[in-house]
Amino acid sequence: MSSTRINTYDPLAFTSRFMPVEEMKALAGNFFVLPVEDMYKHLARPVPAIRATSHSLLYITEGEANMGVGNNNYTIGTNQMLVVAAGQVFSFAPGDINKGYICNFNDSLLTGKFGSAELLHSFEFLKIWGNPLIKPDAETGRYIYQLFKRLVAEYSKNKLSNIDVLQPYLLSLLTEINRAYTPLLTQGNTRPNSLVNKFKELVFTYFRTHKLVTDYAAMLHISANHLNKIIRNATQKSPSVWIDEAIIAEARVLLIQTTLSISEIAHSIGLDDPSYFTRLFKRYEGVTPSAYRAIDKC
Repeated sequence: MSSTRINTYDPLAFTSRFMPVEEMKALAGNFFVLPVEDMYKHLARPVPAIRATSHSLLYITEGEANMGVGNNNYTIGTNQMLVVAAGQVFSFAPGDINKGYICNFNDSLLTGKFGSAELLHSFEFLKIWGNPLIKPDAETGRYIYQLFKRLVAEYSKNKLSNIDVLQPYLLSLLTEINRAYTPLLTQGNTRPNSLVNKFKELVFTYFRTHKLVTDYAAMLHISANHLNKIIRNATQKSPSVWIDEAIIAEARVLLIQTTLSISEIAHSIGLDDPSYFTRLFKRYEGVTPSAYRAIDKC
């Protein structure tokens, strides 16, 4: 049987598969930063829907970039950014004409000498359920641009030999991004918003094995009615819709990326009844899983 999970790559595996040149392989590690045009020129093939073990920042200074992140496709332009949190599904293709910067790093760069686990937790955009689209104002954009330039200058000269220099610049960059960040949640009381974030994190972690709203209410030590009210008020969607959408998002990627049968995909996302999976998929996508796969191949 083929793999029943979306392929996950660390930086070395990613560069080896999609940018198989020594110049790019040398970047693999817990951090790299470079002009985005340097990455595109080495991109050997489209990147299908995959996951990475590290975080990525794509910042555009000229032109446009197109990328799929999670359930959505994004087009960003000048002074805009996409964040791909570790574990998030993403995809993109060669051919975009643009300039800017790409930065890839793992959590260890944020919790070392100058960082902390608490600081890492404060950056919601590095959560799989965060808003990946960042639109800084002009002033913040200038700071972000200068910090990218400084990171590239340091990294291109010394690579990772001066982590004590790289880490503060990276933390400053993330802090400026945080200034420009707009949460997906509506504004309001921070306690309900915190509960919603915990719920979303649990859903992305456990949707294969936990399908009921009562499951998540129990994990959060609240009643199902209270969870339903909080989630609806904050996101305009019910908890059950969030669970279904996580299931469907995984199924879409498996349909495109693998040759698994419909029954195998249903089983891999925790649905033992392929007929129910087909009905659920059609309810959200408007077509059956088989038709969705056929459309993508056209």
